[in-house]
Parts: sequence; structure tokens; C-alpha cells
Amino acid sequence: MRRWLLLLALLWAAAAPAQEARPLAEDPALEAEVQRISHELRCLVCQNETIAASNADLAKDLRDQIREQLKAGKSEAEILDYMVQRYGDFVLYRPPVKPSTWLLWGGPFVLLALMLALGWRFLRRRAAEAPPPPLTDEEHRRAQALLGSEKP
Repeated sequence: MRRWLLLLALLWAAAAPAQEARPLAEDPALEAEVQRISHELRCLVCQNETIAASNADLAKDLRDQIREQLKAGKSEAEILDYMVQRYGDFVLYRPPVKPSTWLLWGGPFVLLALMLALGWRFLRRRAAEAPPPPLTDEEHRRAQALLGSEKP
């Protein structure tokens, strides 16, 4: 039984994803601040993750840059302004609402309203169409004759 447990433990250890060795933080307060600011910035490679969650090389570089700027005494607002100047509003995970980002914020609602209007219009037109008139007795006999279910 011990052998099986040892074998399972070895297999589990071999199959577990290798974790990147992170150096121990010199200053836990600094690392907490880096993480807090990192959650406000979008990874420019992944685009759907913050740089705190991303393992992309660029995200690591941006975290290092935040760390260096914090060590130099810059505030969070100064760091975020620097990132926006360098990469644009897209780098912010929650970009501000301003004329250049209206499409970003309002676009989904405009598309939803457009699709609802088109769907409503389609359904109204479809409901307004009159059904075809029923077949007369003569047309019904001819159709049956063509289908072979009755002799002419």
C-alpha cells in the first residue's frame, strides 16, 4: 500500500505544472501595492486578464516597472498616468468614460438595441403576411393526380 501511495505522490509531483520560482519579497507592503496596482492594468498580450493574473513576459515587465516606480516614490495615480501615456486608455482594465471611449462603453448597448429593433421589425412583417388561400377542389384533385395518389 505504501508503494502505491509513494508512486501516486511521485506521479502527482511530476504531473503538477511547474511553478515559476518567485523571489521572496524584500518588502511585503511594496509587493501588496504592486499587486493592487497590477489589478488595475490590462495585460496587453492577453487582453482579457490583468497584469497581476498574467504570466506573459510583458506583464512581468510591467509589474517590475510598477515596483521600480513605487521604489522611486511615485504614487498610484502617477504610475497609472505614465502607463496611459505610454500605452493608451486600453491599458486600464476599467477605462474612463470619455469621448474617445464612448464606443467601447456604449457599443454593446447600441448593438443590442439595433438587434432588438431588427428582430421586432422582422416578426411584425412576418405576422402581417397573409397566409396563402386554400386550394380549390379542382386544384386539390390536380395536385393529387400529380403526386400519383389519384388517377386523372
